[in-house]
Amino acid sequence: MIGETAGTFKTVMYFAALGLEAMGALVICVGVVATTALFLYRSSVHRGADQFYQSYRRGMGKAILLGLELLVAGDIILTTTHNFDLRHIAVLGLLVLIRTFLSFSLEIELNGHLPWRRPRDAGQGENFV
Repeated sequence: MIGETAGTFKTVMYFAALGLEAMGALVICVGVVATTALFLYRSSVHRGADQFYQSYRRGMGKAILLGLELLVAGDIILTTTHNFDLRHIAVLGLLVLIRTFLSFSLEIELNGHLPWRRPRDAGQGENFV
């Protein structure tokens, strides 16, 4: 009975991890296509790409970051439920480090500051709970 439950759990976790990884790839692909289409539409209607370039880059960066989050979540589930050995844990650690580096790089590039530092004028009047 316990063996059947463990087998069912591993199967469910395997498909959950595959689902998260598929969603991550889909988010990146759809985000790239959608932000590119919106950028091209705005540029053609308003006859100038310069004013929309920053919002295009921001949308692209957000899609990539969200997709990476989902891909890493799938890898964490898969590693902890199926491949719990030192080699797979090291690969997962490397993936998390790469994702963290990309996240910080994109955050700085998109917003111009580190995630934990807001510009002084940003957030004036906002209430944080």
